[in-house]
Amino acid sequence: MPQPTSRDTPLFTVTADTLVVVDFAPRTPGRRRAKGPYRRLFALPGARAFTAGNLIARLPMGMFGVSAVIMIAGTRGSYALAGAVTATGLAATAVVAPWTARLVDRYGQARIALPATVFAVLGSLALLLCVRHDAPDWALFACYAATATTPNTGGMSRARWAHLLKGSPGALHTANSFEQAADELCFMLGPVLAAFLCTAFFPEAGTLAGAVLLLTGVLLFTAQRSTEPPVVRRSTARAPLRAPGMRPLLLVCLATGAVFGSMEVVTLAFADERGHRAASGAVLALQAAGSCAAGLLYGATRPAGSARARLPWCLAAMTALMTLPLLAAGLTGSLPVLAAALLVAGMATAPTMVTTMTLVQRYTPEGRLNEGMTLAVTGLLAGIACGSAAGGWTVEHVSATAGYGVPVAAAAAALLAAVCALVPFGSSNRSTDSRAPH
Repeated sequence: MPQPTSRDTPLFTVTADTLVVVDFAPRTPGRRRAKGPYRRLFALPGARAFTAGNLIARLPMGMFGVSAVIMIAGTRGSYALAGAVTATGLAATAVVAPWTARLVDRYGQARIALPATVFAVLGSLALLLCVRHDAPDWALFACYAATATTPNTGGMSRARWAHLLKGSPGALHTANSFEQAADELCFMLGPVLAAFLCTAFFPEAGTLAGAVLLLTGVLLFTAQRSTEPPVVRRSTARAPLRAPGMRPLLLVCLATGAVFGSMEVVTLAFADERGHRAASGAVLALQAAGSCAAGLLYGATRPAGSARARLPWCLAAMTALMTLPLLAAGLTGSLPVLAAALLVAGMATAPTMVTTMTLVQRYTPEGRLNEGMTLAVTGLLAGIACGSAAGGWTVEHVSATAGYGVPVAAAAAALLAAVCALVPFGSSNRSTDSRAPH
């Protein structure tokens, strides 16, 4: 029986009682496995360059607070003074950051972010010199307040993704997930690096290294002009704070920040109460590690439904998982068991934050995206401050174990805000919104 000779036609033959089919077709590149979502994301021109610079600039965000506390408490012998100075810087940032972001939207990232960073770095260096040369206490407050001009580097990176991926909600979801994982990674490594530098070298080493990294990263980031979003100098859009749907989102951010702030203070107190204060940083790092892993996994999937529909479910999951540390502390009192509970509980954080930031991008009017995302970060910072105060009060007046009830209550408050206030706002405030599910 004649056999076909074309390479595109399979060859049939019989061996014993088995039919064998041989395919002589050439193996073309088209048969390669499709790229994953993150590989496709960073295949975009300029994406790797601006991401690298932004990560360098973002790492000091987790370093400055710890470095300032160690530096001031180590030289002045007062944790109360160190805490008051850092709290002042946090309050100043809450006031100044939205104005800085508004200027970024109006005049561009390179024109505003770089000089704002230089001013903030000078404030950090002035604080270092004041501590080093025993300046009056008021000088420490003034210098640290000057660092409030530090631009929201994470928000600027998300704005670039939103510009590059306009009309591609699936890819934007992956980008937002990556950015949240990067936030968790930086806030996990930053305090560890700061503590190491301040203790291994000299008390001011953490602040000095953070200032150098911040300036270097912003220089590299702003040098990537090809991916910078276009500016809207005369935007007629309403302020993000007045846009429908934004205020409920800020309430969610406030309550979510309280989860973070209270969890940190209560965990430090719980570890100290059991004589393992040195291990508290590693225990908290596990929570951030869980969130980082969950963020990357969440970005590789395509969750069904809109972000507005998913947010209550994410908050419900976070509320449920936040009961695990409370149960671990109350039933076992074991720090290793608590660490495992925090690892699992942290996995609800990234999906919640990714979904929240997606909605912030959706509800922010066109041309004011940096301002809108900075308002969300300001809400988180205010929530962290409130959560820290509530957690500290509970630890001092009740117990460290009872303090783990504060994150549960804060997560439940965020869920209530999302269900009661966010549901009526379904439309986008951006004229270029694709209206596709996020």
